Amino acid sequence: MTKIALIGAGGKMGCRLSDNFLKYAHYEVSYVEIASAGIERLDAKGIQTIAAETCVPHADVVILGVPDVSIGAISQQLIPMMKPGALVLTLDPAAPLDGKIAHREDLGYVIAHPCHPSIFNWEPTEAAFRDFYGGVSAKQSIVVALMAGSEAHYALGEKVSQDMYAPVDQTYRITLEQMAILEPAMVETLAQTCMEVVREGYDRIITLGVPEAAARDFVLGHLRIQIAVLFKEVNGTFSDAAYKISKRAKPILFRDNWQKIFEMDDIREQVRDITER
Repeated sequence: MTKIALIGAGGKMGCRLSDNFLKYAHYEVSYVEIASAGIERLDAKGIQTIAAETCVPHADVVILGVPDVSIGAISQQLIPMMKPGALVLTLDPAAPLDGKIAHREDLGYVIAHPCHPSIFNWEPTEAAFRDFYGGVSAKQSIVVALMAGSEAHYALGEKVSQDMYAPVDQTYRITLEQMAILEPAMVETLAQTCMEVVREGYDRIITLGVPEAAARDFVLGHLRIQIAVLFKEVNGTFSDAAYKISKRAKPILFRDNWQKIFEMDDIREQVRDITER
């Protein structure tokens, strides 16, 4: 039976993972949480917490489900306790790429991150929205990277990741650097920023007198169609007028060199902003 120490088990992500681990009998999971609010959340699930010093030295896998700004200091405390050959599993590429994770040559290091249910998933959109905040039901794909260690470490990390992020559709093995290109560069630096600007535009048109219900339905409906045209596996196109206006808008909204966000030097600056307090 694989022994797992889940660090930060009562946090936002930790609670989601805890819910999934409760479904499996082939794991012996120790739930580590020191925040009072997190302990209360676990108590409500019937989960008892344990001290890291008690479980980490015996764990086959230590999952660092803690915030990026804390993970460096926490890893410095916990990784020296781990038994030789064990696996460190992190949930985000930022801290590993920034060199914040304590390193030991006799340990394996795997990073696994969810893709989240696609907007084109067969499950209802409402289910996908709920999944982001907890209670996963819609399938999602995951990306997994081996930062250090053996293929056996990767295989163990992949299996644990598939279970803790279940239900999983596809598992994509990529590099740590490729994961950082996806997040933060693609989905946070670019996509989230664009969506925040769209929301600011939405708020602005309401102040200009557009009825809020009409604005919401109009904007969200068009966003769905626009995403489908650009990403769905069909040969869709926008109207000639739409392409003309987007060509005019790009130099107004974006600087010429905006794609530098995908260069590794810039990505390292991005992750440094994430991991530093």
